[in-house]
Amino acid sequence: MHALDMTSSGRRSERTLQLALFFTSGIWFLASDALAGRAARGICERFSVPLARPLLTSLFLLFLLAVGFSMLQAIGKQQASLRETLGLPKRATAGQEWSVGAALGWGMVVLAVIPMALAGAFSIQLWLQPRAFGLLLLNLATLLVAALAEEIAFRGYPYRRLIEAVGPVGATVGLSLLFGFGHAFNPNATWTSVVVTVLAGLVLSLGWLRTHGLWLPWGLHFAWNASIGVLFGLPVSGMNDFSSVIQTRTFGRLWLTGGDYGPENAVFTAVALVIGIAVLVRVTRGYAWDYTFKPIVPGGYPTEVQPPAAHVAMEQEARTASAGALVQIMPTTSQSRSLNDEPKS
Repeated sequence: MHALDMTSSGRRSERTLQLALFFTSGIWFLASDALAGRAARGICERFSVPLARPLLTSLFLLFLLAVGFSMLQAIGKQQASLRETLGLPKRATAGQEWSVGAALGWGMVVLAVIPMALAGAFSIQLWLQPRAFGLLLLNLATLLVAALAEEIAFRGYPYRRLIEAVGPVGATVGLSLLFGFGHAFNPNATWTSVVVTVLAGLVLSLGWLRTHGLWLPWGLHFAWNASIGVLFGLPVSGMNDFSSVIQTRTFGRLWLTGGDYGPENAVFTAVALVIGIAVLVRVTRGYAWDYTFKPIVPGGYPTEVQPPAAHVAMEQEARTASAGALVQIMPTTSQSRSLNDEPKS
């Protein structure tokens, strides 16, 4: 009974530690986000490059998250490389996973935008000046780094600590709710946009659960934002800063277009995300088998049954007994007849 109490106490202490690391990582993220924004603003003002501010903010945030989460990993006395700490393990299928996530993110956005196109709810303008293509590359780089930083901040180190504390179901639901309400302060946000963002958080968390890595969620997150903001020229979570070559204006009912918040405030986007969950589960079966299932380890202990004493004595007697004389069996008929002799009648 005492051993059981010690085991239960140890588990509670470990869960408490993981929960403390989770909350500490959240505080570090908020502080890093504020510090990264100030640093980027100061540099852009100093060198008069305001367009580079979002990219610099994401880069600084990524650096600060790497430093802070590495320190928390050391405090938790868990040995791991920087890539493993951030949720980016080195593996042969990393690029493939990223591509699968990108295809899935693009497909869900297309599925969400199709109803708008069929209803004729938006108009498109093209800006084909050379400067537009320069902004296009800058926006793609910004979205790429920002998606990685956001995934590390939510589903990298903190998500795994929460899983260790409350289990995968509780961690997924809790973090998805936090992800949704974290976007509630964006411009033009509504309760619909919060619900859609919670569903997006579920999809991204499921991507980690099925692969135990951020490669697929990173690709999905990037393609989702890039498809909305760059490919279709629509606002991304209330921010209309990423459209350059293609610029789109929507009109019509809010539940159909999402208004100034973008497709993430439209009802059909929620439907697209639900369909995306089913597709994600199907396309990640191989990754789930390779990276999430623990190998079967045989249990128990080796046993060797000793033979009875009488059996041992019989074997020893058989080994020491002298071999008997060989018995030769002679043929019953004469073997001296020639093959040419005729048989007697």
